[in-house]
Amino acid sequence: MLFGLDGVEIGLIIVFVCLFGGILSGFPVAFAIGGAGVVSFGIIAVLDSTGILVHQAIDTTSQMYKELLASGVKADQISTFRYPDLPRIIEPLFKGGWETALERNISFIVNRINERVLAGQSIEVLLAVLMFVLMGITLERSKIANDLLTTMARVFGPLPGGLAVSVVVVGAFLAASTGIVGATVVTMGLLSLPTMLRNGYSPELSTGVIAASGTLGQIIPPSIVIVLLGTLTGDLYSAAQEARAQSMGCTDALTYLGKPAVVSVGSLFQAALLPGIMLALLYAIYAFGYALLNPSKAPAVTGEVMDTKTGTAQQSLTWFVYVPVGIIGAAILLNMGGISGSQSIYVESYSDIGQEASLRTNVSEECQQSMIELHGQEAWDKAIAQQVAIDASGGVAESEKRSDEEIADLVAEKIASAPPIGTGILVLFVLSAIVLSFAKGVAPNLDQKLLLVGGLGTALLLVFDIVLIKPDASASMTWALLALPVILILYSSKTAVSRLAENELLRVVFPPLVLIVAVLGSILGGITNPTPAAALGAAGAIMLAAYRKLKETDRSGKFIINATFALIIMLLVGINFDLRINTEQVSLESWVAFFVAYGAYLTAIIGLIYACWVLYAAGVMTSVVQETSKVTTMVFAILIGSQLLNLVVISFGGEHYIQQFLRSFDSEVTVFLIVMLVLFILGFVLDFLEIIYIVIPIVGPVIYGGTFDPLWVTIMVAINLQTSFLTPPFGFALFYLRGVAPKSVTTGHIYRGVVPFVLIQIIGLTMLYFAPSIVTIVPQLLGGN
Repeated sequence: MLFGLDGVEIGLIIVFVCLFGGILSGFPVAFAIGGAGVVSFGIIAVLDSTGILVHQAIDTTSQMYKELLASGVKADQISTFRYPDLPRIIEPLFKGGWETALERNISFIVNRINERVLAGQSIEVLLAVLMFVLMGITLERSKIANDLLTTMARVFGPLPGGLAVSVVVVGAFLAASTGIVGATVVTMGLLSLPTMLRNGYSPELSTGVIAASGTLGQIIPPSIVIVLLGTLTGDLYSAAQEARAQSMGCTDALTYLGKPAVVSVGSLFQAALLPGIMLALLYAIYAFGYALLNPSKAPAVTGEVMDTKTGTAQQSLTWFVYVPVGIIGAAILLNMGGISGSQSIYVESYSDIGQEASLRTNVSEECQQSMIELHGQEAWDKAIAQQVAIDASGGVAESEKRSDEEIADLVAEKIASAPPIGTGILVLFVLSAIVLSFAKGVAPNLDQKLLLVGGLGTALLLVFDIVLIKPDASASMTWALLALPVILILYSSKTAVSRLAENELLRVVFPPLVLIVAVLGSILGGITNPTPAAALGAAGAIMLAAYRKLKETDRSGKFIINATFALIIMLLVGINFDLRINTEQVSLESWVAFFVAYGAYLTAIIGLIYACWVLYAAGVMTSVVQETSKVTTMVFAILIGSQLLNLVVISFGGEHYIQQFLRSFDSEVTVFLIVMLVLFILGFVLDFLEIIYIVIPIVGPVIYGGTFDPLWVTIMVAINLQTSFLTPPFGFALFYLRGVAPKSVTTGHIYRGVVPFVLIQIIGLTMLYFAPSIVTIVPQLLGGN
């Protein structure tokens, strides 16, 4: 043994030395990772073939090993870490020689590239990375950050530490609209850092809050980190739970867990929402507290006051806070009270399959005992009682074709039990009422007659839905009956929108806010998966940027606005009407709806093409495409290189060795804390992409193979990875900020400035550790996996 170390341990050291050396060499990271894999494999292969590196494996033929198995210890629990006194045998690192390992690695890397990069199941999810990057870079080029920073600084500036708080708010806003750390940090560094320094803010607080706020894009959805983690988490969790179930004597994870072992990117977005907001609040609280304790280093700024024309403070609170909160609260109460809800009367032609027991009970004795330990005796007894009742009734009922009479009876039951107010009508009521409330608030002293007309139309929406519209009314009949209130609402909308446009804060915040709500709402609400939502966001960002560019050059943006409304019409028609025209019988209503939707689709597509042309003519689209290509190419290149490095580690048993070490600890908590500590330390020298693709696949089978909620584990890892952007000496956010900071700001200022925010990250992780419901409550409410 060389230096008294096992050959696998030396192999791991060689791999990490080559990796760090490659990264520090100055070569592009993607090539450095792949090169580190090739070089380290060559060095280990030479040392192995000369007999210098050997592995001490447990002798499975020894009497002590057989006695352990006879005592009930499972084979996968036996390792040199748990039982160091077991007899061992000397083996080469590469079983069958390095030639066999090389051939296997080449075969594996081709298969993995095909599965994860070219044509695998995860490629659709990875396409969301491309779309989100395009969305973020387009919005960054549209000067949204400039307007937001200027506006928020005027809102929060008069408060102690107000400029720092405004940076946090804008950072959170850009995180939800761009999700790109580099663009956010550079933009805010260029725009806000000189202003903060000029107004007497300390360099430490200024640089720290900019760097930290810029990294919020790594956790607040839509986050590229979460998309990339999600592509790994699903496979890791599923495989780890399958292995866990089989080790417990069960046939599969579904039997053992009582539910599918599935994690989706959409559910991870839901889980990340509150933790991301929590971190932003912690940053803002620190900035405000720092200003109170050190007023000379974060003074209030009394600059130009915004001409918002919102009247008195009491009027602003009434129309911007009290009334909207009351409207939303009333809608929630209506929904909870059964007065509002789905009015669908659709009935399947076939009956439902009978309800199964909550747990599978036809299992082996070993699996039964394991399931009782996991779920509890009460849950097992309940499942037994359910199964007895099912067997007594003849077993689980099979699906059968329903007769016309049965379908008619079920439809009648649904009509009788349907709530009086439909969900769509309630949503339209809430949106209209809030817009009218805001329009009243921005100009409370102007003539309100037209707004009252809109308020009447909004109220008639509910009245007509309750009195005139029955659940079995067709979509065309529904819209015909709602024509009067809709016309009244649209008639007042012109006045409401024009007043909102005169308010500087709403004019700056509203367009990107609508885009964020559209993208995140479709994902968090389960309407679609991240890839189509990202495509919607990218298209919306292009149209928003083109509209701004047209306004800057005093050209009309009506065509872009019309295309946006056409997109809304297309979505509304698609939701409310049956657009299938390839069936045997197609109603006139469906044909009309189809042509309306198709016309709206063509208008939206032409508007998008026109928007692309506007940006191309202005020289924006070229830079957007180039930057998007650079970022996405880097991500996929690192993915390929990391696969090669992982296969090298696997080929000489390094992955199995690390997993055995982690499993040697009896406490699952201890293992998780060790992994989190290692990830935190690696964040000082590695980027989040390297950690995701190199480290997570190695430790994932251990941390996802226990009892912890996979959503909670993934979000904890994501926040830990977010810290890697802030930790000296190689935190990327620090480099981004250093590149745009004035000469008066030193690297020492930046390093000292981020230390409190790294501590805040640790505090945030601690809060999530002791209160995991912060992560899980939103997926539970929204029904995420």
